[in-house]
Amino acid sequence: MSEWVERVDEQDEVLAVVDRAEAIRNKWLHRVATIVCRDPAGRIFVHRRPDDMSRFPGQFNWMMGGAADAGESYEEAAARELAEELGVRGQPRFVLKFRCAGVISPYWLGLHEVVVKEPVRPDPSEVAWHAWVTERELADLVRHEDFVPDAREAYDHYGRYRRGGDERPYASQ
Repeated sequence: MSEWVERVDEQDEVLAVVDRAEAIRNKWLHRVATIVCRDPAGRIFVHRRPDDMSRFPGQFNWMMGGAADAGESYEEAAARELAEELGVRGQPRFVLKFRCAGVISPYWLGLHEVVVKEPVRPDPSEVAWHAWVTERELADLVRHEDFVPDAREAYDHYGRYRRGGDERPYASQ
């Protein structure tokens, strides 16, 4: 089954609609929407990917998300992914985007936040294990070798943004 995404340029402007597998194979930029989920106490949702995943099997991640479908905004993709992966309805807030080098292929990553006040119902095809961790615990975990490398890159951008550093949120697409 094909997954249609928008191939974009260095400024995140749409060039064409392509199959995501083709975009990855050719290392074409496309869009990915991610969500940082916090509970009301400020803890962050962390999960381990199932061992049978095609990308980063068995590795840990601190974000939920996936590719934005063709014609879908970052915000729409984030809300869809949140519902699909955690069974949570919500409107994630856009935080920033950056051009992620990506271990497999480069892409534009739109990072969002949401406070989850209801119980999560993780999709077992996406989440093998999960926990809510403090920021300090996440800072230790993100440096572990079994952490998704792209998520580590996002963590560094997010940290600079939260500290008021040189990260500037781009306008959402």
